[in-house]
Amino acid sequence: MGKKIRIDPVTRIEGHLRIEVEVDNEVIKNAWSSSQMWRGIEVILKNRDPEDAWVITQRICGVCTTVHAIASVRSVENALGIEVPLNAQYIRNIIIGAHALHDHIVHFYHLSAVDWVDVVSSLNADPRKTAEIAQSLSEWPHNGTSDFKAVKNKLSQFVGSGQIGPFANGYWGHPAMKLPPEVNLLAVTHYLQALEYQRYADSAVAILGGKNPHIQNLAIGGVANAINLENEATLNMEKLMKVKFLLEKAVAFVKQVYLPDVIAIASFYPEWLEYGKGVDNYLAVPDMPLDTKGTLFDLPGGTIFNGDLNNVTPIKGFNDPYFRDNVRESIYHSWYDGNWMKHPWDEETVPKYTGYDTGKKYSWTKAPRFVKEEKVYPMQVGPLSQVLVGYGLGHDLIKKYVDFATEKIRSLTGNDININHLKSTAGRHLARAIRAAVIADLVMKHWELLVNNIAKGDNTIWNEYKYPTSEIKGVGFHEAPRGTLSHWVVISNGKIKNYQAVVPSTWNSSPRDSKGRRGPYEESLIGNPVANIKKPLEVLRTVHSFDPCIACAVHLFDPTTKEKVRVKIL
Repeated sequence: MGKKIRIDPVTRIEGHLRIEVEVDNEVIKNAWSSSQMWRGIEVILKNRDPEDAWVITQRICGVCTTVHAIASVRSVENALGIEVPLNAQYIRNIIIGAHALHDHIVHFYHLSAVDWVDVVSSLNADPRKTAEIAQSLSEWPHNGTSDFKAVKNKLSQFVGSGQIGPFANGYWGHPAMKLPPEVNLLAVTHYLQALEYQRYADSAVAILGGKNPHIQNLAIGGVANAINLENEATLNMEKLMKVKFLLEKAVAFVKQVYLPDVIAIASFYPEWLEYGKGVDNYLAVPDMPLDTKGTLFDLPGGTIFNGDLNNVTPIKGFNDPYFRDNVRESIYHSWYDGNWMKHPWDEETVPKYTGYDTGKKYSWTKAPRFVKEEKVYPMQVGPLSQVLVGYGLGHDLIKKYVDFATEKIRSLTGNDININHLKSTAGRHLARAIRAAVIADLVMKHWELLVNNIAKGDNTIWNEYKYPTSEIKGVGFHEAPRGTLSHWVVISNGKIKNYQAVVPSTWNSSPRDSKGRRGPYEESLIGNPVANIKKPLEVLRTVHSFDPCIACAVHLFDPTTKEKVRVKIL
C-alpha cells in the first residue's frame, strides 16, 4: 500500500474541499474528493414565492452570484412556458459574457498561476529578455522593458522585507517548476495587470445589473432595465457606450495577454498536456440565446461519451428533453439520508452526517450522473467540455481559437499537439482561455445586437405571466464559467414545492456513486506524478484546473454553536 496525502483544505478556491490521494512510487494510484460543507439553500426556498428564488440563490456563493440568478430565473420561466423579449436576452447575455471574462481571468492569474509560476525565480530575470519574449507572443502595449523592470523592483522589495503577501506559502523551487526566470517575471507582471483588467468586466456587470456581486436587474419574464435613450435614469446610449468601453478593455486583455500566456506556459509544460485527463465523458449546455424561445444560441451544448468527438449529441434548447429527462443525482457516498439515485425534481434534501469513511459516506457533495440508453455516466463539465462539444459540432469561433492555440504550441514545442491534448490538466487551462476568447468576440456581438434592436424602436424588456393553480415543473440551465449549472423547480399553487441546484462543482467534485465510479476530480488525479509528498504541487495543479467552487456545491451551519467549520489553512 502506498502513502496517503491529505490536503485539507485546498486553498485558492471558493469553499472547503478535502483531497486525499494514495501515492505509490511517486504516482497517484487512488483519490477521494470530499466537500466539507453542506448547502441548505434548497431547504430555505421551500414554500417561498418563485419570484424570490433568483435573489436568494445568488447567496449560494460569494463568487458565482450572477450565474445562479440567471439559472434560477430561467427555471421559473421554463415552468411557466413564457418567452423572454430580445432586449432582455441580449442584456442577460452581455452580463453573462462580462461575468465570464472576469471569472476566467481571475481563475488563471490569481487562483492557479502560482501552481506553474515560481514567483521568487522572477528576481533572476532579465527584464529586457522578458520583454522580447512577451512581444513575440502578442502586441500588448504594456509588455515593455520598463514594465517588467518596475515589477521586478517591486517584487525585490517585497522579498527583501520578508513579507510577500499572497506569495508567502508557494512551493518555490519545487522540482516540478520549469519556467525560466524571464517567463516567471512575465507571468507575475501580468498577474498584477490582471487585477486591473478583470475589474473592467466586473464594472460592466454592475452597470447593467444594478450592482455586483448580487445583480438586481432580473425579473421572471425579462429584465428591469427600462430603456429610454433620452432619459438619464434609464438604460441610454451613454451607459451603453460606457459598457462597451469597459468590455473592450477586458476583451483586449483576454486576447493579447491571457490566451498568449496560457499558450506559452503550456508550451513549457508539454507533459501536463498528457496528465489529468480523468473522466472522458463531457457535458455542456447551450447559452447566449438569440431568440425569445431559447432555441437558437451562440454558445453550443451537448454530450460526448468515451471521448468520441465525432459523436456529439447536441442539446438544442431550454425545452430539450435530452437534458431535462436524463440528469440524476446519487447520494450513495454523500452525507444525506438514504442511498438513492433520483431525478432532481424528485429529490429530498435531508442531511445526515455519519463521519468520514471512504468505504461508505465521505462528502457533502452529491454525485450527479447522466443517463443515456439506460447507462449511467459521470460527466466532466467546464470550459473544456464546451470547447470539445463545440469543436465536435463545428462551431466556427471555437474551432478558430482551438486551431490557433494548438498550432502556436506546435510551433513553440515541435510536438504534435491536437484537440485531444486539451483533455488534460494544462488543457483545461487552455480550454478556459479559448472559451474566454470566444466569449470576448460574442459579448461585443451581443452589445451590437442590443443597440441595433433598440435602434429599431423596440424597448420591450419584460413579458407578463401568471401562475396556474396546478403543479408545474421547470429547469433552467446556464453554461457558467465552471461549467453546466442547472436549477430545478417544482411549483404548486404559486409556491415552491421543491428546488434543487445541480452545479458545476457538484458534477466535478462528486464522490463515487453506487457502482464505484469516481467523480471527475478523483479520476483526473489517477496516474499523475508526485515528486515530493510533503509538497504535493502536482495534486493542486490538477484540482485547480477545474476551478473548484465548493461553496456552490455545499454549505454548513451549526444552529447550536452558530459556528462554521474550523479548518487549518496550509
